[in-house]
Amino acid sequence: MTIKEIVRRTGHSRGLVRQVLSGQRNDVFRSRESSLEMYLEWLDALWAAGKRNGTELWRRLRTQGFRGSRRVVSEWATRRKRADKADAEPLTRTPSARTIARLLTTNRDNLTKSETVTIAAIESGVPLLITARDIITDFHLMVRRKLENQLMPWIDRARDSLVASFAQRRSERH
Repeated sequence: MTIKEIVRRTGHSRGLVRQVLSGQRNDVFRSRESSLEMYLEWLDALWAAGKRNGTELWRRLRTQGFRGSRRVVSEWATRRKRADKADAEPLTRTPSARTIARLLTTNRDNLTKSETVTIAAIESGVPLLITARDIITDFHLMVRRKLENQLMPWIDRARDSLVASFAQRRSERH
């Protein structure tokens, strides 16, 4: 779901939704505190030490005074495994040129988490795309703001980029 859609459905601000999605806030949508809340730091340490079995974690938590169910701990472990897997997965297949172009020209607020991860992987693999994206963004701003006097400097900048053929066509018409 896009950030825009979450904002529309929840009524929360875009900034708040971004904070929640990036992990800076986790108190917004929770109606009550998790029974794991006071044990999370300890659980994180066990997780970092390689203890990944939900039932085993639950047994260890009980020795610390945890009175919650095994299911709560197992679900936490499952969510944590999924998050670790999503962070560790490299780009499994190269997206098409059309998909890359769409992702690079779409407003970042309208991208899903997986699309954002894809863009990050593409940009780290092909740094010239970052420059091309910035040039395209500048072109969109120039057109929207009707800044005709910035066209020639933009064309000069774009000539040495991945959008050179587009820039060349603009200079022929100008």
